[in-house]
Amino acid sequence: MSLKTIGCVELNSIAIGILTADTMIKAAAIELLIARTTCPGRYLIMVGGDTGSVTTAVDVGRRTGGEMVIDWFTLASIHPAILPALAGTGTVLQIQALGVIETYSTASCILAADAAAKAGQVELIEIRSAAGLAGKAFVTLTGDVASVEASVQAGIERIRETSPVVSHVVIPSPAGELKQTLL
Repeated sequence: MSLKTIGCVELNSIAIGILTADTMIKAAAIELLIARTTCPGRYLIMVGGDTGSVTTAVDVGRRTGGEMVIDWFTLASIHPAILPALAGTGTVLQIQALGVIETYSTASCILAADAAAKAGQVELIEIRSAAGLAGKAFVTLTGDVASVEASVQAGIERIRETSPVVSHVVIPSPAGELKQTLL
């Protein structure tokens, strides 16, 4: 099944996160994609399905999570590379220029990655979320230098108003040893 809409609720409480996941699942006909702990003591819930159901589930999740919600989104028409990049199952064979966007939450990183993937002729290498990263997340992407620069900028612009970017870089010609660690 190819998902067109995903939604995410990220919380600062594991117990409230588990309760929130339960209420989201019961509120709408959605597919649970992720429900797990992340660092530092956060809980990440991601669901997929039709736009109406995902919107309902995320709204219920935000209400249930209350003040423990640190970030959230509903994203219709996701780029097809988002879910493989999250799962670490992308099929990038060669790294050209390298772009990295680092954020303070997984939810904002996914939004930045989606905007970056849609903005240029780039391939997403990976979206790494919060596990062992003190709550931060990052996306890596590759393509020609101009496309990577445009895509990184589009990702930053997408989240600039709602979530600050920790850092971002474009490396025009990464070292061979570095490339091997990213594939």
